[in-house]
Amino acid sequence: MPVGEPQVEYPPGLFEQGVGGTVQLRLFVDSTGAVVADSTRVEASSGYPALDSAAFAAAPRLRYTPGLRNGKSAAMPFVQPIHFRYPGSGDSSP
Repeated sequence: MPVGEPQVEYPPGLFEQGVGGTVQLRLFVDSTGAVVADSTRVEASSGYPALDSAAFAAAPRLRYTPGLRNGKSAAMPFVQPIHFRYPGSGDSSP
């Protein structure tokens, strides 16, 4: 579960063009909630390499509440969507 809102920089050129999309990142989080270095992969592309790169670059700064296994904090993989929405685009999808 994410701790706070992920801070991902919107690529300025795509923002200016009104381009948005969603990147699905596959992450592996340790038992403290930190993303494990070099574990991040793009599970599903947004269709825009600059959006994919921005999401990928932000992954090390993301923090999560650790998952639980048998009542104890545990490391685990999961998929995190990163949404890039241009204000006023009318896109209300999650």
